[in-house]
Amino acid sequence: MACDITQGRLKVCKDGVGGNSKLYLYNGLEDSFTVAAGLATAINPLLTAAYEYELEGDGNIFAENKPSDRNTGTAINTQTLTIVLKKTDAATSAEFNLLTAGYSMAVIKTRNGEYKVVGIDDAIDWTVDSTSGGAKADLNGYTLTGVATCKEFAPSLDPATITAFLALVV
Repeated sequence: MACDITQGRLKVCKDGVGGNSKLYLYNGLEDSFTVAAGLATAINPLLTAAYEYELEGDGNIFAENKPSDRNTGTAINTQTLTIVLKKTDAATSAEFNLLTAGYSMAVIKTRNGEYKVVGIDDAIDWTVDSTSGGAKADLNGYTLTGVATCKEFAPSLDPATITAFLALVV
């Protein structure tokens, strides 16, 4: 059968860390990356700009959930990004109005240095919460929640594609 598993996995070292350090957003584009076996190996030449967001703290989470359903014969991967950005301002609020109206995609950089493409099939739907907080120590900023559904797990960028992608960051 074409869907039979083909390999196992050995014990890994305890040298990984959780979390994410950067978010890159770009306007949705069909086939933004060439993907084979879970690895993005080339960028669509129509992808000309990406926008970087520095991430700090432990509230920046990327999670994937891919349940299969034997009744329908499907297995859909739901990707969820939770991003916390400190301080609100007019320019960022205006940009996030565009974000929620548009069809953006993203690349997330993990604290382990891996770059993953999020929303590669149909883009990301965003919810943006802006808060001033109540107590002096509360968050004054934005919490972004992005949800995408994709057929596969998020592909990782290979080293050459990382270099090419970072050259597009505005």
